Amino acid sequence: MKTIMIKTTSSSGEDYYKNIFSAICDKDGFMTKTDILDILVESGISNDDPRITKLIAKLNKFCDIDKIDFDTFQEITFENIGLIEKAINKGFIIPNFKDFKKEIEAIYNETKKNETGRNANYIPQLARVDPNLFAVAFCSVDGQIITLGDYLQPYCVQSTAKTITYCIATEENGEDKVHQHVGREPSGITFNAIALNKYDLPHNPMINSGAIMMCSLIKPEWNIADRFEYITNVWQDLAGGEPIGFDNAVYHSEKETADRNYALAHFMKEVGAFPEGTNIHTALDFYFQTCSIQVNAKKMAKIMASIANGGVCPFTSKKIFSPTTIRNCLSMMYSCGMYDFSGEYAFSVGLPAKSGVSGALAIAIPNVGGFAIFSPRLDPNHNSVRGVEFSKRLIEKFSFHNYDHITHCDKINPVENRMVVESNLTFELIWAASAGDLSEIKRAVALGVDINKGDYDKRTALHLAAAEGHEDIVKYLIRKGADINAIDRWGKKPLDDAIMNNNISIIELLDRT
Repeated sequence: MKTIMIKTTSSSGEDYYKNIFSAICDKDGFMTKTDILDILVESGISNDDPRITKLIAKLNKFCDIDKIDFDTFQEITFENIGLIEKAINKGFIIPNFKDFKKEIEAIYNETKKNETGRNANYIPQLARVDPNLFAVAFCSVDGQIITLGDYLQPYCVQSTAKTITYCIATEENGEDKVHQHVGREPSGITFNAIALNKYDLPHNPMINSGAIMMCSLIKPEWNIADRFEYITNVWQDLAGGEPIGFDNAVYHSEKETADRNYALAHFMKEVGAFPEGTNIHTALDFYFQTCSIQVNAKKMAKIMASIANGGVCPFTSKKIFSPTTIRNCLSMMYSCGMYDFSGEYAFSVGLPAKSGVSGALAIAIPNVGGFAIFSPRLDPNHNSVRGVEFSKRLIEKFSFHNYDHITHCDKINPVENRMVVESNLTFELIWAASAGDLSEIKRAVALGVDINKGDYDKRTALHLAAAEGHEDIVKYLIRKGADINAIDRWGKKPLDDAIMNNNISIIELLDRT
């Protein structure tokens, strides 16, 4: 496959299609359906992506060896031509998807070796789950998918539901109303502690008391069946229309082992924290239902991608939550999402995340995508052992930490198109050499640019600095290993430029070097 840069402003729509067609077809001007599908799959677009349902249906009418000409190509791809063009030109948020996937697979395989920890035992159904299960899924904000291990294994969302519950409550009531009933600070104590903040409110919406409070704010006038159907529909929208399950056994087990949660609810009622008229038994029942929602890693990754995408589903473009709601949710996840490990996770991993005692871990990387990890064995902080390890390995490899962008580091930035970045840095270096901007040249060198790369005329930074008479820059470039014998497209060296412009000091400098 050839990478092409397509001008979408072309005066002819047919030219646009021809450019794309020429990037895929063989020398005889034909392609097969496999050629089209391979381009999408290699870019991370799976065959079950709802955006290409019609395309798949059309392609299924062809045999694998059937030849597709230009007119047929135009007819069958017109609804997805933009997606195909992005795939060809590496225009998705993860441009080098194949490399990214390979690294994620390596992290998964290393993390899988960790068999420490044990299942949550206070809910019998969770204690019986196979502790060896391990799933990782990723979904980008462009809908690129990676699925590894037991990614189709259903599991209960448990406390990862708190993120969505908070968003729904905020959308329904507004930020001010919601935070009249719940705080915004880490509690500094265990997630189910019978304690409130100094205003007699739950510390934040990511602990049990806060989530029970959020449930009391969602459609309180509706009956509980309609309320649950309502939030399930929101979950389904976030997952791009994927069906959302419910684990009835876990729900009943939750209720039967909920003495602490009942105590929390009665405590909050006693101090007047709930909205007026709240039925705490209904609020608790609703809370248990949200914890018993069932997904798999692939669905949860899609949900987190919608969160990472500002509340807009990558697959349907439906806006589910407002950007302000998402900002608030990500802030809560970042500071309070990992139980008693929240501060340490924010420091070492630096990503918004929420864990659950089922072994679930949901991670949102703003404007990039979402990870879902499922592994039932927990550490003493009630977080998935493998989930935490995977997170740390992810940050060691990729520049996803919230503050990695502050300074240049050796980590991989998977959202950068390496060819484009390298080209831009070379251009900036050459421009700075021409303009005499030494500080900008030093910045480019610090970022790892090759100082001997030339522009389209093969003129290097040293050529330009010599021509313009910037002696300090010539000295700096030579010190950094610039090739004084580099030849441009006209056969000239930097010394020739200095002679042509009568830059005596630079002529002498280059002669001595």
